[in-house]
Amino acid sequence: MITLHGKGSFVRERPSTRRHGTERYSRSRWLHGGQAILIAEAADQGWTGGQKLRFLGEAPAPTEVAERLGVETGTPVWVRRRTTLINGRPNQLADSYYELSVAGAAPKLKQEDTGPGGGFARLEEAGYRLDHIREEFMARMPVGPEIVALGLPEGTPVIELIRTTYDAANRPVEVMVSIIAGDMATFCYDFPIPD
Repeated sequence: MITLHGKGSFVRERPSTRRHGTERYSRSRWLHGGQAILIAEAADQGWTGGQKLRFLGEAPAPTEVAERLGVETGTPVWVRRRTTLINGRPNQLADSYYELSVAGAAPKLKQEDTGPGGGFARLEEAGYRLDHIREEFMARMPVGPEIVALGLPEGTPVIELIRTTYDAANRPVEVMVSIIAGDMATFCYDFPIPD
């Protein structure tokens, strides 16, 4: 429920997508001309997914990214900053970081449209066989620019996700820092119980 001064109270209508944990990274979704992960996931749930590019270029690696890539803070890296949309509404700010050598080997990462299958497909085409992913989640209240960029109603938290993608040689090839609107996502993980 949101209240608009002088207008009344209204039910918040924001599409909520279910992020299907490990299945969302299945090669069958993005390899060989598949869709980018968010687009495929949204379509599976009857939503329309999209994205707008906010920045594409070199930038200094922030500490949280540098630590995960194994480089010094401030090292130049290639950055793709996007706002992803569900049914036309912003649902996350997704910033992907790559070492310059990785982006050089996968030049479509330097273009606005990475092509079918998105960044994961381009990394594999460049010889980086993707092997495993680490996701770190933190719920928090948003800062001013995040509130504006995501169009968050007052009091809505965000989920900060840091995803590190490793290749078969255990090299981190991408770090994505994502700020997700807390009222637009549900996380669902189904996995075998380890020994």
